[in-house]
Amino acid sequence: MACAMPDETQDLDLLERAGRGDRAAFDQLFSRHREGLRRAIARRLDRRVAARTDASDVLQETCLEAARRLPEALRRPDLPFPLWLRWLARQQVAAAHRRHLGAERRSAGREVEWLGGDSSVALGRALLGRGPSPSRAAADADLAARVRQAMAALDEDERELIVWRHFEQVTIREVALLLGIGEAAASKRYLRALERLEGLLHALGVTSAG
Repeated sequence: MACAMPDETQDLDLLERAGRGDRAAFDQLFSRHREGLRRAIARRLDRRVAARTDASDVLQETCLEAARRLPEALRRPDLPFPLWLRWLARQQVAAAHRRHLGAERRSAGREVEWLGGDSSVALGRALLGRGPSPSRAAADADLAARVRQAMAALDEDERELIVWRHFEQVTIREVALLLGIGEAAASKRYLRALERLEGLLHALGVTSAG
């Protein structure tokens, strides 16, 4: 049996204690992942929603939901606790979008701009094989806008796959666990999402040249 890494071991110990009703253990466990979770939430919030509610508010809602649904985490020893938290956070972001966008929700997916400029540029460069170029501020701003436009045209699940793999370093095995599917199927879904994103970027005039 493979040994857990130290951080995983501490998570498991705190999770076990929290499951027995130790609130201090739960608070410590959540605090270990708070900052990474806050960044993940901020990355996913539609800009219209972010103007109305702070990522910290959604983080607090995620904390309350995690405490309420802790037995689910205890039933999933195969799923690392940080990934389970991100899954809950994704649901809380979706709930925030429903609350704040209301009737706009149908079009929200087409207008979503939840990748910041730096993140969009980094993703565009990675996909197109471009290196950083400090003198190309205007070009980078244009690239960021087109990446966000292409991401907006993806389905929600496709966008999530791109974010998991490119920004949060979630492995294919972990994606498979999150989605409840096999690793081969998870890999195929990711590759399809990536190919669709690249096709959309090319349709928007973004190429690997220059």
